[in-house]
Amino acid sequence: MEAFEDENPFESDSDRLTSATSSPDKIDLSEPPSPPPNPSRQLSPTSPTFTRPFPSPGSARQPQATFPNPKSDFCCQRDRFLHSGDDVEILITDAQKTSVNATSPYIVYVIQTGNAEARHRYSEFESLRLNLVKLYPTLIIPPIPSKQTIGDYAVKQAKAKEDAALIARRKRMLQTFLNRVARHPILSNDHVFHRFLDGEVSWSEVLNSPPLSLLPKNILKAPSHNPTDQNASPAYAALPNPSAAHPLRNPDQRFLDSEAFTNKFANHVSGPMEKVTRRTLKRWSDQAQDHADLGAALNGFSLHESGELSGAIEKTGQAVDATYVSTTKLLQELEQNWAEPLHEYTQFASIIKKLLAYRHQKNVQYEMTQDALDSRREQLEELEKSEREARRLEQALGRGRVNSEPSGTSPLLGEQGEENTPRQSQESQSAHLPPHPGPNPSRRRAPGMGLLNAISYTLHGMMDVDPETARRNGITKTRENISQLEDALHLSAQDLKYSSSTIQADLDRFQRQKVADLREMAISMARTHRDWCKKNLEAWEEAKKEIDKIPSHPNQIPPPEAGSTSTSAAGTSGMPRRDSTATVNGR
Repeated sequence: MEAFEDENPFESDSDRLTSATSSPDKIDLSEPPSPPPNPSRQLSPTSPTFTRPFPSPGSARQPQATFPNPKSDFCCQRDRFLHSGDDVEILITDAQKTSVNATSPYIVYVIQTGNAEARHRYSEFESLRLNLVKLYPTLIIPPIPSKQTIGDYAVKQAKAKEDAALIARRKRMLQTFLNRVARHPILSNDHVFHRFLDGEVSWSEVLNSPPLSLLPKNILKAPSHNPTDQNASPAYAALPNPSAAHPLRNPDQRFLDSEAFTNKFANHVSGPMEKVTRRTLKRWSDQAQDHADLGAALNGFSLHESGELSGAIEKTGQAVDATYVSTTKLLQELEQNWAEPLHEYTQFASIIKKLLAYRHQKNVQYEMTQDALDSRREQLEELEKSEREARRLEQALGRGRVNSEPSGTSPLLGEQGEENTPRQSQESQSAHLPPHPGPNPSRRRAPGMGLLNAISYTLHGMMDVDPETARRNGITKTRENISQLEDALHLSAQDLKYSSSTIQADLDRFQRQKVADLREMAISMARTHRDWCKKNLEAWEEAKKEIDKIPSHPNQIPPPEAGSTSTSAAGTSGMPRRDSTATVNGR
């Protein structure tokens, strides 16, 4: 296993918080925004009582980018013993089959939190986690066991409701999920999480009431610090909706390193480590079964013998049975304290990938908004230029008419006294008017689109009865769009800054948690093998004592045939072998 502490792109100093690319408006991104408190995340007066003190409600309501000090003993204590059964506040004490409010039976898990008891089925755990992801898009939400948690779940899925081993595994992993949430410095104080642990509240009622009922359809068009904020600026609706695969012009190198490290970790954990673990557990299981069969055979064989030999064979069979029992326990502990946490960290890697993808989309959103604003400003500049040219030509025509009136020439007569028709006068004026505000086929023409742009340009000219009015309306609308995009750019910059700093801080916290968990997993594996060896040694020492009772003195060995010599049973005494047909101690 690699030394994860040595290669850690997640770690960063407080002065390395993300600063988004400066916008044309010189938006100050040197400090993360201070989001208003979220009333939907306030503590409930009837929240369950935890045995461990958590951060105060006032400091935890605003998800700032500061987390517990990694050098703090309290922080380290919170992140340990998640799989050893110690230091657990939330317990899943039972799994019961029921059919309440359903046409078919299902399994409910009994959750004990202090004096509160709640009952939830697997789908409700799933909805809890899904809504926490939407409420906190910049935090690492712990995983729950998938419906096919380990490889063999796919085979047993049809009988999941009757599979005791699968249910026991889900109990352990769901309990780990709840305790990870309870130990998180922000999630631990979430109101929805507390209501989930409160057995007096219907979960369907929680799903249909604030804040979950206020969640937006598109999380990218909502504030990162509080997606359910009903007072959020309408400018969020103007933000684009980029894909996770959209490239960035100016990516942040720290998050590129985080993505590369996460991919490397995911490939290593989900690849060789999980494969070797499954193969190891399979072989331990086969060995346990072989010892069970061997122990039964030896115990049966001891019934056909007598004396000390029968007792020795029986004791050997008992030692083999003890090896079977200790191997079965070893197998269970390896699965619980090694295989399941390893699979959990495979899920964590996938969660972090999605978290980094969200931050990537926020960065793309900022760049796309900036590009849209620059494009609108260029468009406004062209429209204003056309408007100034139109006014200049109008003033020039006006001065020409004023200068021609004193000469007594009729406005309808030319220089040679010929009469100009109204149609000729209109054509003369329209020849000096600026182009209408339709798409200009000569500007930013895409390859192969020249003919289409020209047709569009002509159609706009045919439809514009009054090009001057259309141009001025276009200027007004463009200015409104620019104002809206400026607000959207400012909001996008602050969202990017907040997302980057908060995600980075939670990655730092996760790295400390991962190191502590991997250390605990390795210690647990070593302790499990040590205990297995001790129990086997005790059993086989007892068997050895019984084997030593079998007569092995040379005088008790039958004499060899006449004229033959042989070494003793020890192979070094050189004593003659007695006849094999003589009785023991016979003369």
